[in-house]
This record gives sequence, structure tokens and C-alpha cells, in this order.
Amino acid sequence: MKNILFITADQWRGECLSALDHLVQTPNLDALAEQGRLFKCHYANAVPCGPSRASLHTGMYLQNHRSGTNGTPLDARHTNWAIESRQAGYDPVLFGYTDTANDPRFFDPDDAILKSYEGPLPGINPVVQMGTYPDAWADWLEAKGQTIPDPNFRLYTDKTGASEYEDGGNYPAPMKVTAEHHDTYFMVDQVIDYLKQQDKPWCIHLSLLRPHPPWIAPEPFNQLYDPDQLKEFVRQANPQKEAQQHPFLDYFLNRKHSAAPSNTNKLARLKSSYYGLMSEVDSNLGRLFTELKSSGDWDNTLIVFTSDHGEQLGDHWLLGKMGYFDQSYYIPLIIRDPDSRADITRNSHCQEFTENIDIMPTMLEWLGLEIPSQCDGRSLLPLLHHKEKQPDWRKQAHWEFDFRDVSGGEALEQHLGLNLHQCSLNVIRDEYYKYVHFTNLPPLFFDLQQDPEEFTNLAQDPDYAHLVLEYSQKMLSWRMLHDEQTLTHMKLTEQGVISRPAMRYPTK
Repeated sequence: MKNILFITADQWRGECLSALDHLVQTPNLDALAEQGRLFKCHYANAVPCGPSRASLHTGMYLQNHRSGTNGTPLDARHTNWAIESRQAGYDPVLFGYTDTANDPRFFDPDDAILKSYEGPLPGINPVVQMGTYPDAWADWLEAKGQTIPDPNFRLYTDKTGASEYEDGGNYPAPMKVTAEHHDTYFMVDQVIDYLKQQDKPWCIHLSLLRPHPPWIAPEPFNQLYDPDQLKEFVRQANPQKEAQQHPFLDYFLNRKHSAAPSNTNKLARLKSSYYGLMSEVDSNLGRLFTELKSSGDWDNTLIVFTSDHGEQLGDHWLLGKMGYFDQSYYIPLIIRDPDSRADITRNSHCQEFTENIDIMPTMLEWLGLEIPSQCDGRSLLPLLHHKEKQPDWRKQAHWEFDFRDVSGGEALEQHLGLNLHQCSLNVIRDEYYKYVHFTNLPPLFFDLQQDPEEFTNLAQDPDYAHLVLEYSQKMLSWRMLHDEQTLTHMKLTEQGVISRPAMRYPTK
């Protein structure tokens, strides 16, 4: 009997685990890492949510799945881990969301699933589906006698009357909903109830919203981290100096929704709530892990914990997820494989570069299933079953950002001189250097040993010219390799050599 518990916590920066000596306290995830393996160099392949999750669920780079922005449909020709596991007899279920914009060719034009990019991944059974409007959570609260605001997404934002930190309060004001009624508690409770009803192997994707904004935590999690101690940020002296690094950065530093507040107290309050929401997630995952142990499923279950992307959190004077800085792409990954072959790596840290495209191949191989040729990623089981370095493993991490903005395209064109087809960047990053390639803007190059904070662009420095050339060639080789791999897969699919997956629709 083999089970899978695949957990994502939205917008979680990779260093924010107490197992990595960060101040955020995550004892239950630390315990999971002690019994599994923590991957210290793990990266998302894209931002924001939709493109990143498309890579996570299909094992494909953005350049190949082409779902580049929130709302760009994911082509139905691509399979995913849910479709593949379903064909093997599992009923993969969803608690939360996958942020999938579904292929309109397979739905009636009036189908509600086409009116949002928050649809479920094809092949998955949405047992409890959440989104911008948290209807399932609101119904649960209403059944408990709570008054639900209109619209119900105000459940995320309504606070008590306490003063905010920047207005004289000691801590961020807590949300009105108590911790035992919060969406994180609700979601974990739903999974626990589901597990108690299972009598055959299961495959669960628990996709938690937190610590994604709004950054308002319930008591006592709003008081865990003193804002007075959180006023250090990785940034230049002011946004104007930061913006001098590159025209792209200058553009985003002048956008309302990506520029960080100038009020340091407000930023410290946001960071405090962000960290508090992380500890709340950890606390609730502890309840879930306890249930698995008491039911006897703990030693039959592959547990994967990761995120879809990171968060700037005021670093480089930015908020949200965007651009090329590590803060937006460096994310946690912990895997506990109950197989005895993984005993050799338990309670160890993997230093190899891993990416979210590796998650689908890992889960499928663990189930004994074939890994589709579309996958750009590789199974992580060799890194779980062998402690020594794998000689043929990748030596860099890669990610992409499609920053086209249809509604704001005119401003983009005026500020950067780009049309919508030129709004893309690619990053290749290893232990020593980081190269950022833009479609029609100057590149960036950072010496990470000398400048880990990524303040100094060396792309035009003659002393680094040979390295800029070397890394641009690595970038070209990487793109050519995966373009060719995907093109071959698409041709074989069209010729019928590879059959198209039969399961194309979410199970009702």
C-alpha cells in the first residue's frame, strides 16, 4: 500500500525553517526533515502562482508548457501527475487550489471553469476547493454559527479593533477569526476527516493558502515575532539607488503593487504576520502528521512539502513575487520517503540544485509509474536513496518570468521599450554566479561569492566578460536542450506514438 501526501504552502521563502537556523519556528517541519531529507538548494521555476504551479504539476519549464501568466490556459495536450496516477488506479484528490486556467477547447464556452484561472488541475478530484472566494470555508464557519461578511473573502482581511504596530500597537492586529476557525485549521481538518474514511491507497494534494497575503494572522500567531526585531532588509539605501541596477527593476519599483512601503514599521509588521502565518501552518501540519502516525499510514506515505514561489518581503524595496532575485524563487523542499532505502539520507541536507519540475517525476517513480517524456525534471529518488553526490545531476537552477501585462502593456512599452512578446527573462544560477537574460534588455550578472545580496551588476565589467559569455552559452544550451525535448514529445503525441491522456476533466 503506497500513499502520497503532497503539500504546498503558498509564497514560502526557502530559508524560513528553524531547521535552517531561521527565527521562524517550525518544529513539525523540522521533525519531518529529521525523518526525511531537506533540500537546501530548491527553486521554483516561474512566478506568479499559475505559471509556477503549471511547472510543478506538469514537470515542465514555462518555455514548454507556455502557461506564462495567471489566466493563460494550460494546453490539454500536457499530462500531469494527477492524470498519470489516476490511470494507475488512484483517485488523486485536492484540498485547496491548483490555480489552473483550463484549456477552453474542452469546455462549453459558458462553463464557469473558464471564467477564472483558479480552476482545478485536469485529472484531480476537488474534494474541497478554495480560491479568491473561500466558499467551502465560509460554509463551514456558517454551520458553526458564525456571521459571514459579504463578500466572504473579507474573512481573510477583517481584524479586531487592536491597533496596528505602526500605529502604536505592540504587535500586528489579529484577524477576527480565531486560530481554531482559520482557513489553515479548516483545510487540515478536512484532510484528517477524509483520511479517516479511506480503506484503500490514497493520493492527496493539500494546497494551503498561507503564508500568502493578506498578512493578517489570528491570535496567538500574530504575537510570535516582535516587529521591533524585524527591521533589517536586504536592500540599498533607498529605492532610487536600487533602481539604478537595471531598467526592469526601475519599472517594478515604480509600480503600486510591487513597490514596498517606505514605512519601515509597516514593513516590519507585515514580516511579523508573514512569519506568524508560517508557524500557524507548521502547527496545523503537526496535527496532520499525528493523525498519519496514529492511523498507521505514516510508514506507507511519501510526504512532500514545498511551495509555489517565494516572496520579496521588502528586500530590494519590493513586495510580492517577480523578477530575478532569489527571494522570489528560493523555496523549501522536504521529502520523507518511508522506504528503507531512504534511511541513509534521513536527517540530512541535500546540497544539489533541485527544482519544482522534479516533483512530478519523483511522485510517479515512487508509485512505480513511467515518467512521461514531456517532463523536463528528474526524479529525486536517487538523492533520497544515495547520500553521495550524483555525478550527472544538474549544477545550476533555472527559472523564468513572463512579465507581460496586457492591461498595462502601454506603460510597459513606454517605460522599457518592449512589446508584449518581448516581456520575458531567464535566469541560470549556480553556487558561484547568476546570469539573467532578457529578450530585449541588457543582461545582468552577479558574483554570488562576493555579492550574495545581488547589488552589483557585473555584466559590463571587462574582468567578468569571459564569465558572462560562458553563462550566456550555458543558457542557450539549456534552452535548446529542453526546446528539442518538448518538440520531440509533441511530435510523437501528434503521430499517436504517445497516447494522449484520457482524463482531461476535473472529477465532479
